[in-house]
Amino acid sequence: MSQASTSLDSGSDSATQSGKMYTILIIAFLGWMFAGSHMAINGITYHSVATSLLPDASAVPKWIGFLVVAFLLGAAAGGYVFGWVGDRFGRSKAMALSIAFYSIFSFVSLLSPRIEIFWLLRFLTCMGIGGMWPNGMALLQEAWPNTAKPILAGILGTAANVGIALFAYICIHKDVNPDDWQWTYMAGSAPILLAIASWFLVPESPKWLQQQSASNEENGPRKVGMGEVFSPPHLKLTLIGIILAFVPLFGGWGVANWATYWAAEADEEARLAQVAKEQNSATKAKETQADEANTASKKTATNKKAQTSFNRAWTGSISSLLGGALAMFLGRRICYAILCVCAFTCTQMLYSLPDPNSAGFQMWVSALGFFSGFFFGWLPLCLPEMFPTRVRSTGGGVSFNFGRIIVASLILLTAFALKEQFGGRYDLVGRVCGFMYLTGIAAVLLMPRSDERSMLSKLLHSK
Repeated sequence: MSQASTSLDSGSDSATQSGKMYTILIIAFLGWMFAGSHMAINGITYHSVATSLLPDASAVPKWIGFLVVAFLLGAAAGGYVFGWVGDRFGRSKAMALSIAFYSIFSFVSLLSPRIEIFWLLRFLTCMGIGGMWPNGMALLQEAWPNTAKPILAGILGTAANVGIALFAYICIHKDVNPDDWQWTYMAGSAPILLAIASWFLVPESPKWLQQQSASNEENGPRKVGMGEVFSPPHLKLTLIGIILAFVPLFGGWGVANWATYWAAEADEEARLAQVAKEQNSATKAKETQADEANTASKKTATNKKAQTSFNRAWTGSISSLLGGALAMFLGRRICYAILCVCAFTCTQMLYSLPDPNSAGFQMWVSALGFFSGFFFGWLPLCLPEMFPTRVRSTGGGVSFNFGRIIVASLILLTAFALKEQFGGRYDLVGRVCGFMYLTGIAAVLLMPRSDERSMLSKLLHSK
């Protein structure tokens, strides 16, 4: 693979440099935003896809868990593979390949004849999602000045939630059900155009180019291996990064996501009830009335799962934008601990409700999305800065994505236990898994203290 990307030449004029930095920002934002739209596709369509492809309806909850695991394992694998590609061949090329990966395999997913094939194709799709984050974040961190890092962390952190919210909004108005879900995967293939633009337009990281040049002059090209971040002096930081990333990742996929599937289950029950009424209609007038009621109920049912995804995402879009700034203001450790307490409280209130039709359901979904969203502005700021330039993409990708492997293992156990131990109740499993947020309070104590005091501390000391 050649290093054909345009570099950010220090000798170029400021206008050219500024244009290249904003090109990186725009492409990275869009790449992670479309990755977010795939996360929305996962949450909104998996119940319908499993219902469509499985002959046994009782197996749907278990397979939903398996499909979530496909995302987590695929994203983790993509973080490793494309993180290594980014450190070895360049961030911009790795980012373009990541976008192409999730676009191409999204299209192929809609052709799946069996749930097992669908699982494999979603695994490959999600490899692209996992590869997008470390390379996009490394590019931004290395191409922009240090003073912009908190803002950049917030911008990239909020991109996925913007993608989730936009796609969920579309699904509020366009039905997704077991008979009509393929269009979502066709839409998921559209970012292939962005991958092409990224390949040809995005300039390479100047720090990465300098690092490569220095290595070539001193010792020849030094290859970056996966094992390097699991060896001293990086091992301790990598383990800490994995723990810090695990808590919000499990909170999103092992706790909050059950609310969407809970709402989807309620949607399907409402849809089947209306179909039964239609079949029992005795007269033409009653049949027509039943058809109209069925159409209306489909829209309402779709609104439940799509609105759940939308309400969780739009509040998260705001908070993830502010996550980096909040970490700078309060301090990284205390900010993380406070968010864990707030998110835990929201999970317990949400899953104590009797069903998704309850008055407070969407309110607590929004609150959970708000507090959990801060983590995804916190992580882009704090994870990459823990590693030196040479292994930044690999280190950030491993930290963020290894947490997904742990989460996938726990969700796999949850999927098996969902029917047996939890009686198929999404509310019960969500309430129990919500306690994982409390482990984040202990985990943050392992994080190395920053040399810089928080802005709040500076303000207090100035008085």
